[in-house]
Amino acid sequence: MQTQKRLALLIAGSFLMAFNINTFVHAGGLIPGGFTGLTLLIQECARRFGGLAIPFSPVLFALNLGPALISFRHIGKKFTLYSGLVIFLTGLLTDFMPPMFIEPIQLHDTLLSAVFGGLLNALGVSLCLHAGATSGGTDFIAIFISEKYRRDAWNYIFYGNCAVLAAAGFLFTLNIALYSIIFQFTVTLGLSFFFKGYQQVTLFVITSKPDEVYTLIRAETNHAATAFTGTGQYEKSRRTMLYSVVAANEAPGLVEKIKRLDGEAFINVIKTEQLWGRFYRRPKD
Repeated sequence: MQTQKRLALLIAGSFLMAFNINTFVHAGGLIPGGFTGLTLLIQECARRFGGLAIPFSPVLFALNLGPALISFRHIGKKFTLYSGLVIFLTGLLTDFMPPMFIEPIQLHDTLLSAVFGGLLNALGVSLCLHAGATSGGTDFIAIFISEKYRRDAWNYIFYGNCAVLAAAGFLFTLNIALYSIIFQFTVTLGLSFFFKGYQQVTLFVITSKPDEVYTLIRAETNHAATAFTGTGQYEKSRRTMLYSVVAANEAPGLVEKIKRLDGEAFINVIKTEQLWGRFYRRPKD
């Protein structure tokens, strides 16, 4: 991806996340997941119990410092620097966003704030993911554990988010915690729609050009395939079926190229729910 396009996506994603915090999140008094939610919780505790108005960005930067250093050393330098740019821009824009962007959005319904704020946050995060970066915080931790120890860390992140929401419910009101759960649930659904890079699909390709199709799959996705031979009952002729699992966002373009290579190919694409074994994941740059 070109650097200019990548930066444009990151700036747009940072703006949307900061805009969301200043509008829907603040209007509903919500506590999102991750370090953003923890930052807002710290801010609210300081305001209510200490009478202190703490800026958003210094707290967000301090919380992300440790995970960012781990990511820089173990995950990828460019990946971490681009993610750091997202954190930096999101923090500054949250603190210094002009009122002209904030004042038109004055919702007084917490449920609407949770639903539409969740969708807007999902869109902002997905733009960053498409650019090969994250919004930082718990994402650094989850990716590090996943790539170093080959373990799914998202459950632990979920438990951490639950702890933050439980603290918000205990310190303030249960309504805030419950509406924040709706917000986070909406974010999760929105991300599954806007970004499919972490999803996989299974391809079954029946073709008369198995070697050429396999070469194409390998070149486009760096994934291998398994060939099965059989008989097409309609024409009573020998057929080869290639079986391969690829990232969901790679499938549409790959299918179109297979169709151009073999116009007679029969292609079945199935969503993969669970996957064990060796599966190539593109390294973070």
